[in-house]
Amino acid sequence: MTNNNLKYKVVSLFSGAMGLDLGLDKSGRFEILATVEKEQIYCDTIRANVELGNLSDSPRVYGIDIQDLDPKELFEDLGIKPGDIDLLVGGPPCQSFSTAGRRATVQDPRGTLLWDFLRFVEILQPKVFLMENVRGLLSAAVNHRPIAERPEKGGRPLSADEEPGSVLHLFASELRRLGNTSYRMDCFEVNAVNYGAPQLRERAIFIGNRFNEIIDFPKPTHGPGTRDNGQLEFFGKTRDRLSPWKTLGDAIRGLVDEEPVIMDFSPRKKKYLSLVPPGGNWRHLPENLQKESLGRAFHAKGGRSGWWRRLSFDLPCPTLVTMPNHASTALCHPEEVRALTVREYCRIQEFPDNWVVCGTPCQQYAQIGNAVPVRLGQIAGEVIALALDRMAPSGWKPSGDELRPFRKVYLQSHVRTRQWFKNGMAVQWNDGEENADAFYAPPKTKYAWSLLGEGNRDGS
Repeated sequence: MTNNNLKYKVVSLFSGAMGLDLGLDKSGRFEILATVEKEQIYCDTIRANVELGNLSDSPRVYGIDIQDLDPKELFEDLGIKPGDIDLLVGGPPCQSFSTAGRRATVQDPRGTLLWDFLRFVEILQPKVFLMENVRGLLSAAVNHRPIAERPEKGGRPLSADEEPGSVLHLFASELRRLGNTSYRMDCFEVNAVNYGAPQLRERAIFIGNRFNEIIDFPKPTHGPGTRDNGQLEFFGKTRDRLSPWKTLGDAIRGLVDEEPVIMDFSPRKKKYLSLVPPGGNWRHLPENLQKESLGRAFHAKGGRSGWWRRLSFDLPCPTLVTMPNHASTALCHPEEVRALTVREYCRIQEFPDNWVVCGTPCQQYAQIGNAVPVRLGQIAGEVIALALDRMAPSGWKPSGDELRPFRKVYLQSHVRTRQWFKNGMAVQWNDGEENADAFYAPPKTKYAWSLLGEGNRDGS
């Protein structure tokens, strides 16, 4: 028998703009005791919303670098002891693991914020931890070997620390060997759009617990389709039906923003964007303007769909970036020649309309653009609350004597919504029309899992 009125205690690290925390709050099952965030403007945002009552709780806000914070101070301030916290959450900034830019050499990841999160797990001993990060963390190497120097290019064989995924294996290995208690962990490759968010956003979700329980992230609930025939299958089973993806139009159409905060395109950029139809990009410009506007990037291969991009109301929004007005990652409104506003960013990330964002326009975009989609926080929170409900009746006794293996689970995180170029021609997407020729073929792998350190188990 579970008590759905029970609220579990949470400490939040690397809280940022509180997308993850808002999701937990929205689930109605958690009480956020404290947030830890070193960026003061983010702390200003948190405090402003707490004062306005935009959160169910009034957490203590620690505006401090986690590397300078002794977890024992939290015990004293919050009046708790090791093991009292039900859930420790956080998304350690790990830019060197991101596949969006050039990967840096990690050298020793123990010096990264990822290991600071592990330090707090060891000392606070939460019943469960939830860690969110870029998907690139799952394939990151402790020591990054440049592609030009790899074996397939004639280089020496990769060492164990240069193998893809070695950071994750090292993290899992050290998690198993924590001094005070044992944790088991599952990590999930997910995409927010597959759970009803109006945005393509690949993330890695890590859920660990000290009771040897397997906690699963749910299967996708949304997928490609139309409002008319949108009941689509997933995993090839008729009982697993998907709702249509939420779209940019679902998020921002009808939004009234009397005083928009915007980092807009320059007049030069607007000159090119004004020639791009809604749903198009640089390929819809005349060839002379393609070369003129792209410069050396015109001769690059791949990765250029974001150049001079006009968005579509009928598709999910691409992943939000911290600056919407770059030529190469343009987030231009479908109907107006301008960048998306901060309030539109909030809608896409599913922050409530009354959520206050402090700071300069650049700081506001960074806070919302870097946030965890609120929906992912809510879904993870609901899953974890149910797991805690299940474990409580046993008196918090571990399940079994032998630690169960750690898993890595792929839940169709890689999603491509439309084609931009085919048979030597630009592919035009037109909102409100069929656009049958603009869709990609369905993905071959929808679900797969592996044990950390072992081979794949394909469940597609």
